[in-house]
Amino acid sequence: MEINGSVALVTGANRGLGRHFALELLERGASKVYATARDPRAVDLPGAQVLRLDITDAGSVAAAAGAAQDVDLLVNNAGVVAHTNLLDGDLDAIRLEMETHYFGTLRVVRAFAPVLARNGGGAILNMLSVLSWANYDGANSYSAAKAAQWSLTNGIRLELAGHGTTVTGVHLGAADTDMMAGFDVPKLDPRYVVTTALDGVAAGLREVLVDDASRAAKAALAGV
Repeated sequence: MEINGSVALVTGANRGLGRHFALELLERGASKVYATARDPRAVDLPGAQVLRLDITDAGSVAAAAGAAQDVDLLVNNAGVVAHTNLLDGDLDAIRLEMETHYFGTLRVVRAFAPVLARNGGGAILNMLSVLSWANYDGANSYSAAKAAQWSLTNGIRLELAGHGTTVTGVHLGAADTDMMAGFDVPKLDPRYVVTTALDGVAAGLREVLVDDASRAAKAALAGV
């Protein structure tokens, strides 16, 4: 995937990794970057084209896909964390995590896959997590949602191969963003995460393991 000259769309671009993705794409010469958020007023990114997109709302996704017919690079970054477990956590919060990470990502991919195909193929980047492969007491519902999103990523990669669209899954332990503020764990510089992820997309990698935590978790799967 040639990022210079590409037309990219980033979900959840109002803060955290999403904002860094939009900035880095502009710096790498993307001809247009759609910076999306549920509330477009929260996006402050000079040079980006701001677009409303709530990935949990089918109408919002359809409208965004209709407005951004020139996209050839899709960054599925939008996410939510409920900081809850499975046995005693609020079911509505658990559903929101699954609705966002699994169904929301799927909804966006289904809407934009034909767009990418009409534009000659392209690339999709899905932001995943070390918790796709591991569990954390206090955030087990997030792990379940991310595991589902990982499986989704592998599935759409197979289905989109014939469209000329590559799919890259990006895993990391934690980045120093608002979403991770409640976790007392080592955190990566968001800029490092984003540059590593986009380098992987440019190289056509199926999977990017950003840090030692994600590499160790992936390796441990063989012993499960």
